[in-house]
Amino acid sequence: MEENVKLTQRGVLQPYRVLDLTDNKGYFCSKILAELGADVIKIEPPGVNLSIEKGPYYHGKYGLERSLLWMAFNTSKRCISLNLGLTQGQEIFRQLVKTSHFVIESLPPGHMDDKGLGYNVLSELNPQIIMTSITPFGQSGPYRDYNDGDLVVSALSGFSYLSGDQDRAPLRFSVEQSSVQAGSQAAMAILIAHHYRQLSGEGQYIDVSMHECMALCTWVQKPEWAYLKNMYRRQGVRQFRSHASARVIWPCRDGYVAWRIWTGGESHFTEAFINYMNSEGMGQELAGVKFGISYDEVTQELIENWERPIGEFMLRHTKSELVDAALKWGFTLYPVNTPEDLLDNNQLKARDYWVEVEYPDFGVSVSYPGAPFKSTAPMWQISHNAPLIGEHNKEIYTELGLSLENIAELMRNNVI
Repeated sequence: MEENVKLTQRGVLQPYRVLDLTDNKGYFCSKILAELGADVIKIEPPGVNLSIEKGPYYHGKYGLERSLLWMAFNTSKRCISLNLGLTQGQEIFRQLVKTSHFVIESLPPGHMDDKGLGYNVLSELNPQIIMTSITPFGQSGPYRDYNDGDLVVSALSGFSYLSGDQDRAPLRFSVEQSSVQAGSQAAMAILIAHHYRQLSGEGQYIDVSMHECMALCTWVQKPEWAYLKNMYRRQGVRQFRSHASARVIWPCRDGYVAWRIWTGGESHFTEAFINYMNSEGMGQELAGVKFGISYDEVTQELIENWERPIGEFMLRHTKSELVDAALKWGFTLYPVNTPEDLLDNNQLKARDYWVEVEYPDFGVSVSYPGAPFKSTAPMWQISHNAPLIGEHNKEIYTELGLSLENIAELMRNNVI
């Protein structure tokens, strides 16, 4: 029992090794496993790697390991360089598979098979291996060989259609979502397969389509169309109810807040806000308005007449002033937080959400999102910063029985 406690404190996946052949499509998947305690070995080709070159870069200065994408999603992993384009590199990879438990890759469909490193081959070397492929459209179907990209996958999944304003073209969500969604779903599938392996002793192959993961994000809209034949409308900063729309995102003195005009049974929230306005000598024209009318009685003209004085009032106040007033007066209002706001958020601070990760090469400490859950026994932790390419070549290749002379020769031959 004592040993189990120690193991849990180091991470529930501490005894297990992951070979990570992914680019940005799979970074988050292996990060989840690494911070649950697995020994994730990030495998990168020696020399220039276009997936790591993707900006933005730390302080805007170009460098392979200065990519913020690399720094964000590769914490807690070790890294080796290995050229899978060479026969000798492929053989070294097969040797690594024999002592590993998971393989994750995001190469084009069929690429691993072409190199003699597909699941059929690897499972003969290690029958318990769980291999996961993360690709834009999966290993089969007419889109199988299409090129990827967050915009491509988001648009084809229907996700982009839901973003933006009703009277304008659909928008791409500003931060890439498809790789994070695919990484989350792939990690969940891997853990399910791992549980099955513990019961049966059998490994398996997992095929993850980013397209399908993003389509899952639109699951609410699918039944709306299937059962109601109602096409979801992009709402932007406004929310549609019946035949009228009301603003839900409001500019204020130092940013934006989320608030809406409630009518019908929830009208007391609006009346509380009007009372707040009146207490500061504003919104007198709204003091006698009966907001308890039904949605069907609310016209667009009425809403716009209400919104004008409310909008002027919002612009006179900061986010924190409006939030404090919401707590005092009893109406619903929320700040639209910026990244800077989140770092200073009292709720996140109180729960020790942010974790400081040291980067000695840059001489800085960077705040990272920590565990996405709290548990009685600690199971998730960031153990160290994102590695340099080939940083762990010596320790991992000596584990395979290679001498320092062997390693030096492999480097000269561009194998590692």
